[in-house]
Amino acid sequence: MRVLVVSQYFWPEVFRVNEVVSELVARGHEVTVLTGRPNYPDGQVFADFTARPEHYARYAGAEVVRVPLRPRGKGSVRLVLNYWSFVFWGCVLGPWLLRGRRFDALFCFETSPITSALPAVLLRRIKRAPLLLWVLDLWPDTLAAVGMVRSPRVLGWVGRLVAFIYRRCDLILAQSQGFFPAIEKWSRAPEKSRYFPQWAEDTFERMDATVACAPEVAAERVAFNIMFAGNIGDAQDFPAILDAAERLRERPDIRWLIVGDGRAADQVRAEIQRRGLSSTVRMLGRHPQERMPAFFRGADALLVSLKPDPVFAMTIPGKVQAYLATGLPLLAMLDGEGARVVQDAGAGLVCAAGDGAGLAAQVVRLSETSAAEREAMGQRARRYVQTHFNRASLIDQLQAWLAQTRLP
Repeated sequence: MRVLVVSQYFWPEVFRVNEVVSELVARGHEVTVLTGRPNYPDGQVFADFTARPEHYARYAGAEVVRVPLRPRGKGSVRLVLNYWSFVFWGCVLGPWLLRGRRFDALFCFETSPITSALPAVLLRRIKRAPLLLWVLDLWPDTLAAVGMVRSPRVLGWVGRLVAFIYRRCDLILAQSQGFFPAIEKWSRAPEKSRYFPQWAEDTFERMDATVACAPEVAAERVAFNIMFAGNIGDAQDFPAILDAAERLRERPDIRWLIVGDGRAADQVRAEIQRRGLSSTVRMLGRHPQERMPAFFRGADALLVSLKPDPVFAMTIPGKVQAYLATGLPLLAMLDGEGARVVQDAGAGLVCAAGDGAGLAAQVVRLSETSAAEREAMGQRARRYVQTHFNRASLIDQLQAWLAQTRLP
């Protein structure tokens, strides 16, 4: 098959769409990617890309076609400009760069923003090929949940945009079964929805006892270490995490290690200082994904959290699959689908989203659990990943949908 992948984010940025592309190429398909200039998460175009853009014209055997893109930068205004620059250049320049080419199917990777799907909608019409949209982030629900948009009128406008996009897709793939009602509200076509969860990236599947502990965390091995890894944003509810850490401030044998960065990082750093938690809560900064197994080697448990909100209760955070693959027990401050996965897997302990006191209690409980039982939790986690989030099986299913889906 000839497949066109449309994604605002792509290699050398680290997203699962990269693995979709490499897996499809490995199966013998001819894949072309339409994307922008890499600038996530720092908000500046990658220096090596600027110096040597020709080195980023192919990925794993796929051709990469890039349109101009305004970097994310800092602040909400620049973020909005970033979103709309991909829409503009993707719609104006994308069809020209892809002129004369025929495709059997289009695949659009849709994490925020939903606007990134608009060039794919246009190309579906021009190329007369079916469009499959992978929804990892629900709009307008997420905008309201994180407080980015509060106006009911604006949320209504975004809802109409979502409906416009969904109704022009031939198949809508949801990362969580909890997404189905929200998707079907806007698509009005439940027969188009399919369950297509995320999987653990290669990096975490390869983690084993031969991985050495990162020097940044080696000194912390004297304590019971809870590690949070990933985006530090409003959705992750760090006030509740720090509330739990504050309740355990008299337990120097329990440490909280935060690996990552994000828009709320400076605020979290300031709050750690204000609460006097510097002795037990460490912020270790952002590091390349390939180094994360070495950081996890210094952890006794991995923490995943989302704010208490209906849209987040529908979500399975992508880090859940990655965490499960490491073979370490999880601490989940989640509601809904994410909590269900951890409980079904028997992979750790769960408390309600936003419940700092509950998280503190579960941390103490896990720290007092025997090493043998924690190891058993990790083994169950790995088995669950292989059964429910196996990448090869999921890509097989995607391949079948790409081949079978037709325009109406």
